[in-house]
Amino acid sequence: FSCEWERTYFRFREPYSDLAYALEAEKGGTRAILMAVQAHIIKYLLFVRNTEYSHLERLSRISRREQAEALAVALADTLWAAGGGRRAVICLATATLHLAPGGGYKADNFTERIQLFEFCEKAAAQEFISDHINCFKGQGSHGVILFLYSLLFSRTLER
Repeated sequence: FSCEWERTYFRFREPYSDLAYALEAEKGGTRAILMAVQAHIIKYLLFVRNTEYSHLERLSRISRREQAEALAVALADTLWAAGGGRRAVICLATATLHLAPGGGYKADNFTERIQLFEFCEKAAAQEFISDHINCFKGQGSHGVILFLYSLLFSRTLER
């Protein structure tokens, strides 16, 4: 992965602002993934989340906690769809190495630390993501790469 991919994570604009619902996306290859997740965030904020606000207010009057909740729902929805509505695989980076480099594989000190968590219930996957949301939205977390790996494993390499 390029430096751009390595430094990209899911980050929102300022809470309670006109763009509180919006993910920050720079130019480049990660933008497509961020915008796909952004669509699920807007869908959740407008049509799923219960609030007394009007449609436009639903997008701007959200707190940092509500941003994290919307992100967790969007990631879980996307992974569940990738898994054909039967499963979701969530990848997190740990301190422990899980893969020894060999053959034609060049170590990057990230992929070797990926641990897979498989879920057969969407609600359980969403709760797990909520509990580990900083793994996707924390600076230096490689959040977009983790999500991309999660998509690939949820969809399966065969599919």
